[in-house]
Amino acid sequence: MSKIPGFKAYDIRGKVPSELNVDLAYKVGRTLVKFLNAKSVVIGHDVRESSEAISEALANGITDAGADVKDLGLCGTEMIYFGTPQLDADAGVMITASHNPPEYNGLKFVKKGSVPMGYDSGLSTIEEMISNDNLGKVSVTKGNVENVDLMDSFIKSLDRFFDKATMNSYKVVVNSGNGCVGPALDKLEPNLPVEMIKVFHEPDSSFPNGVPNPLLVENRQPTIDAILKNNADLGVAWDGDYDRCFFFDENGEFIEGYYIVGLLAKSILKKHPGEKIVHDPRLVWNTIDEVKKANGKAVQSQSGHAFIKQKMREVNSIYGGEMSAHHYFRENYYSDSGLIPFLLILQLMSEEGKKLSELVNEMISSYPCSGEINTTLENPTAKLEEIKVKYSDGVTEYVDGVSVSYEKWRFNVRLSNTEPLIRLNVESKGDIELMNKKTEELLALIRN
Repeated sequence: MSKIPGFKAYDIRGKVPSELNVDLAYKVGRTLVKFLNAKSVVIGHDVRESSEAISEALANGITDAGADVKDLGLCGTEMIYFGTPQLDADAGVMITASHNPPEYNGLKFVKKGSVPMGYDSGLSTIEEMISNDNLGKVSVTKGNVENVDLMDSFIKSLDRFFDKATMNSYKVVVNSGNGCVGPALDKLEPNLPVEMIKVFHEPDSSFPNGVPNPLLVENRQPTIDAILKNNADLGVAWDGDYDRCFFFDENGEFIEGYYIVGLLAKSILKKHPGEKIVHDPRLVWNTIDEVKKANGKAVQSQSGHAFIKQKMREVNSIYGGEMSAHHYFRENYYSDSGLIPFLLILQLMSEEGKKLSELVNEMISSYPCSGEINTTLENPTAKLEEIKVKYSDGVTEYVDGVSVSYEKWRFNVRLSNTEPLIRLNVESKGDIELMNKKTEELLALIRN
């Protein structure tokens, strides 16, 4: 259990300045260098109002400890994943609170080679060092700060994921949500046979059009409206630090992240048959089916980026996907990307000569799903036990929370790492009425 409020399972995150502030960022910089014996650290930040001050304090802590800082400035999280190995640094830190409200900020960490660093793999030690005021000595020789522009080489590195010569021309709505992805899309645009219709494109710390979180239903309408108005072939929206992207078909229909995992697995296995695909346990049947049809091997992992990346390294998996729209690629240092899925979906549409709706509709009708439904409870752990007892006649798995399977339907319930929430996902084999009925049945039990 963390002693300092902002320390979470995967990162440091909280309200500024009560849970995360320049003082804590400075101490994190000092202890990170001591803990990893780091000589250089790559840092970058998102568009939030508090990001620059936190970035400066972090850099101060790192350089006071004697290490050098390579500062990428305004960037996306995946540029830290790219830049840490690229610049042969010992660690990387992204200053972002992703899709949280404007008053939040956070720090995401990777070690050398972009190996993830969460609470169980380093953050708890850093928290302990800070709590005990064990920051290490200020170095006699202060480290240097170097501003590094990696945008061109980052965009160039994406070339290996698509083939411009075989890609059809498309009209695509791109919604940046006033987050960080706009500048990257501008650089990518000349490389693609695509006309981009840009929505909320400029990075803006005040998030004048709402927090960039396309999972919120109320945030989807501007993308849908732009698709219909411009008769576009596709819509894509990103979160604030663009490590996740969300797809809309040519009719403006939002596509659940679950089916995108199946599509990306299919796309990658076309070129790499026999490879392993890692997926999370919340919704699985469509992914297993698609991977099998494409001659791949499906491997289940606990949800969450640290677990997926670890499992991918263990089994040497080429791609890992979560229904929450995190997509991980072996050739991208096993890290998640919000731009590679965009390129792969365009490529797949071109190769198959199909619209996005045609690519996913069969999956949706074969395996209808509820999408993730969250319920806030006073005692979610007790509720989980109650569910286990009621559905003990099914085939039960405990990879992440509880998954129970019957012949025609299955569900997963799990607790949130950070809030008193219970998360429910239900799917069926080709029977939307059964899926809806079972979803209502489970929600009645959860909310009773």
